[in-house]
Amino acid sequence: MLTNPTIAQNPNFHIYLCFGQSNMEGSAEIEEQDKMANSRFKVLQSLDCENYGFTKNEWRIATPPLSQCYTGLSPADYFGKTMIEYLPDSITIGIINVAVGGSDIRLFDKAIHEDFHDSYKEEWFRKKIQDYGNNPYQHLINLGKLAQKDGIIKGFLLHQGETNAGDEQWPVYVKTVYKNLLSDLNLKAKSTPLIAGKLVHADQDGICAHMNPIIDKLPQYIPTAHIVESKDCSVREDNVHFNSKGVRELGKRYAETILKVQYDYDL
Repeated sequence: MLTNPTIAQNPNFHIYLCFGQSNMEGSAEIEEQDKMANSRFKVLQSLDCENYGFTKNEWRIATPPLSQCYTGLSPADYFGKTMIEYLPDSITIGIINVAVGGSDIRLFDKAIHEDFHDSYKEEWFRKKIQDYGNNPYQHLINLGKLAQKDGIIKGFLLHQGETNAGDEQWPVYVKTVYKNLLSDLNLKAKSTPLIAGKLVHADQDGICAHMNPIIDKLPQYIPTAHIVESKDCSVREDNVHFNSKGVRELGKRYAETILKVQYDYDL
């Protein structure tokens, strides 16, 4: 286990918390090129996964899947891979990914999350919530606090909106979740931005593309929010989920946004 609370917090270990629904969770196929690992990119394992030999609450070198035990490729993966390409060798990137496919963003609102446990009657949805102790938000907070013993939380990555497509109140819901994250992890907005990715774009016949103008409004509610464009990111046949190539590109764009915002890279 890499976590050791007796060791002082490492300022060169930069940690990002990821949440949302299926695209962030990882729905794209994991291909051979995605299995390449680098010791400077780690993930704090969120669940015990016997099929991979992963143990929850332990840092491991990041290889997909990064969220649950039977998910696919997430943009969080190529976010981390891109970050370490640009940053000095002294910097290590850490990821925590707690996302729930099919979820309303309010599942991550700690005050009302129970109202959304039964949003879907399918057993697969209920199982995902149960795996996170029936409270995905608190599960994310618990992992975040554990991670803070080892490094510095530098920001949040969000990809969500398909379930809330068309809801003009979505930015308000996200603001509530973001403010709670900052408070519960004792973070300041200025140093921990929220990066939100758009849904499958209209140029790819995205079924939920009408949500993207609403996502664009998020910085009006959260000044430290930044939006990642999804245009030209290729998709699966359902026109809701990105395919492997699209996920890689989207993950790179998340990284490019953070590199500009936090590290002053001119990309």
